Amino acid sequence: METPLSHLAHLEITTPDIEASARFYEEKFGMRIIDRVDGNVYLRCWGDYYRYSLVITEGPEASLGRMAWRTNSQAALEAAVARVEATGVQGTWTAGGHGFGKAYEFTGPYGHHMRLFYDVEKFVAEPGFESIYPDRPERRSSHAAAPRFLDHVTVASSDVRGFAKWYNEALGFRVMAFVDLDEAPITVFSVLTTNEKSHDLGVVLDTSKRAGRVNHIAFWVDATEDLLRTADVMMENGTPMEYGPSIHGVGEQNFLYFRDPSGLRVELNSGGYRNYVPDWDANTWKPSEGSNNFYKNGAMPHSMTESFPPAEGFTATEEGASAEMKEALLNPYAKQGRG
Repeated sequence: METPLSHLAHLEITTPDIEASARFYEEKFGMRIIDRVDGNVYLRCWGDYYRYSLVITEGPEASLGRMAWRTNSQAALEAAVARVEATGVQGTWTAGGHGFGKAYEFTGPYGHHMRLFYDVEKFVAEPGFESIYPDRPERRSSHAAAPRFLDHVTVASSDVRGFAKWYNEALGFRVMAFVDLDEAPITVFSVLTTNEKSHDLGVVLDTSKRAGRVNHIAFWVDATEDLLRTADVMMENGTPMEYGPSIHGVGEQNFLYFRDPSGLRVELNSGGYRNYVPDWDANTWKPSEGSNNFYKNGAMPHSMTESFPPAEGFTATEEGASAEMKEALLNPYAKQGRG
C-alpha cells in the first residue's frame, strides 16, 4: 500500500498572547516572522522549503490548533481523502489558505485537527536572504539558536496502539516503534513516519477526557553542537531547559526540551537514524531499556508528563508513566466502581 503523505508541512498552535509567543520564536529561538495575516503570525526556519512551518493563532490556552501534511501528488491527496472517509471520518474540502491550495480538513478519531494538501507556495528568498548553496531556500540564519526546519509533533491519545493503527491504515504512516511499561503490557508511546525519518508523528498515552491534546512540537538542527549551543544561548537569555540535552533510545535523536511563553513544550532534535525498510516491523521498547534517555543517567522531570491544553488525568512519555499514572493504570481498585 503506497504512502499518500510526503511530510509534515506546518503546525498551527494557539496561545493567549500572540505577540509574546511571536517574540519568543523570533528573538530567542531564531525563527523568522515572514507574514502577518488576519491576526495570525507565520514563521519560518531558515531551511524551510515552503513559506512557513509554524502559525501562531490566538486562543484561550496553549494547544495544537492543526497539523498540516503535504501529500505526494494531487492524486495522492484524493486517495488519502478516500481512505480517511472509508473509515467513517468525514471532513471538508476548502479552496486553500495562506500559502497552500485546495485542502481537505478533518478531525481524526482521537480529536486532532488535520489538514491535507498538495499545492503549496515554494519559498523564494527576498534580496539579501539568498544562499550561496543553490539547494537551500535561504541563507543560514545568523541567530545562534536557529533551527533548520520543523521536525515532528507528538500528540496525546487515549489509545496509543489504536491511534497508530488508524493513522497507519487511513493515511499510510509507517509505525516505527512502541514503548510498553515494564510492569504490564500497556503501551504508553509510539512513533510513526511518512518518510525515512524515525518519526514525524509521535503519540503518548493520555488518561484525561480531553481529546486532541499535544505533548510537544519539535524542530531540527544539523548537529549536536548546534543543539548544545541552542541550550546555552537560550539559557543565557532567560529560557531554562526543561529536560536534556541527552539522547533518546527510540529514534536515536539528541534532544532538549524547553517551554514557550504560553507554556507549550518545544523540543529540539539533532541526529537520529534513517530507515527505508518498507516492511519494517516495529519493536516494542521498555523504559528500562532507555527508550527515552538511552544513557539512563538523568531523571526526567515530572513536568514532562504535562500535555496541552491542561486537563485532569495523566500523560505518559517515552520514559513510561509517573507513579500516579501507574497507580491509575495498574490498580483496578484505585477508582471506585472499577474493582
